[in-house]
Amino acid sequence: MKVGFIGLGNAGGKLAGSLLRNGFDLTVRDLDDSLVNELVDRGASSSNSPREMAEACDVVITCLPSPKVCSEVMESEDGVIAGLNQGKIWLEMSTTDEAEIRRIGSLVESAGALPIDCPVSGGCHRADTGNISIFAGCKREAFEKALPILTTMGRRVLHTGDLGSASTLKVMTNYLATVNLVSISEALTTMKILGIDMNVTYEAIKASSGNSFVHETESQVILNGSRDISFTMDLVSKDVSIFNELADRKGLNLEIAPMIVDIFKDGEKRYGSREFSSNIIKRLEERAGVEILGVGFPPEMIDDEPEEKGYEVVIQNRQDS
Repeated sequence: MKVGFIGLGNAGGKLAGSLLRNGFDLTVRDLDDSLVNELVDRGASSSNSPREMAEACDVVITCLPSPKVCSEVMESEDGVIAGLNQGKIWLEMSTTDEAEIRRIGSLVESAGALPIDCPVSGGCHRADTGNISIFAGCKREAFEKALPILTTMGRRVLHTGDLGSASTLKVMTNYLATVNLVSISEALTTMKILGIDMNVTYEAIKASSGNSFVHETESQVILNGSRDISFTMDLVSKDVSIFNELADRKGLNLEIAPMIVDIFKDGEKRYGSREFSSNIIKRLEERAGVEILGVGFPPEMIDDEPEEKGYEVVIQNRQDS
């Protein structure tokens, strides 16, 4: 099976690397030639255009920074859709709006191909080891055809339902992680001004009912000072805004989500859209006149679990199948 991968950024490059490491015939494309060359040096091929890639490959994966960019890559004259035909698969691994996924998915189906929205969750450090989780929204036929690819890139693979359902769930999980990040920032800063040691604070949270995946990973790079979580404020703003808009479309006026949107828009204004999202804590550091630092924490999030073969998560008592 020939696989094409477009978008080799923080997550995409690592996901593509998992395919290459596990023996897939891989073709890659990105506007940054250095990212392409890195994978070509490891055995991948490159492509001159999205259309050329789609014509040559059985599966085309896109992992792009915004719905607008995805639309351009898919729908341009030399785009992916122009190169698709019967039986091919398009996997969209970006975090995007479910309405846009369904719109482009209908164009993919018109070309005879199968669309799947399959965003990932768990952090770029897990994308690098193949241990990340993957949601897949699509027809069951498409899911089963793509499963060998999905279980290579990720460990836990969840068939979420129809096209668009995976993207809906993904923005929800990113929203929850962001709320957790903001609350952790407040907790760490408050403990600092109360004179509690930061290493003690970290372990107290980890050992308590206040613990979370976000704390065990992102708090470490916050306390190191690098703040490097391979995710930026503009991406958080996009994801949380999409989540808030999904609720708005159904007439549900959320309470916390609009505040989170405002907090990260302010963070972008203060520190730049491409600032690491974990540096949202700087708003509180500056207000309190303190630095939130510990001792001995790593500069990057590390997945210390060995790479394992992925599997489908079987959902008990589901009602939508």
